[in-house]
Amino acid sequence: MLFLIILILSFASGYFLPWWVVAIAAFLSAFIIGKTSGQSFLSGFSAVFIGWTVLALFKSIPNDHMLAKKVATLFQLPNWILLLLITAIIGGVIGGMAALSGVLLRRAFKAS
Repeated sequence: MLFLIILILSFASGYFLPWWVVAIAAFLSAFIIGKTSGQSFLSGFSAVFIGWTVLALFKSIPNDHMLAKKVATLFQLPNWILLLLITAIIGGVIGGMAALSGVLLRRAFKAS
């Protein structure tokens, strides 16, 4: 359930809002319904990873990956797919850490 909520929120916010809104979405989702820290991290990581991959492909496929190829060349990467993978991993770590922070903050409030 947490995975699906974070995926929908990160995908929807990717069209209209800045990139860092996925961290807020993952944090609040895990704060409200997160069960364990491991489950929250994996849900946040995988949901944002998949969401950012799909969003990047939606924006890159119509122009035949022209900008992605040029940015990959700028960073001395062999191809645009590696750039897409690095982008998705960075987004996944952000989502995972935000979800982990949300569930741990709720646990800290419960303990005190």
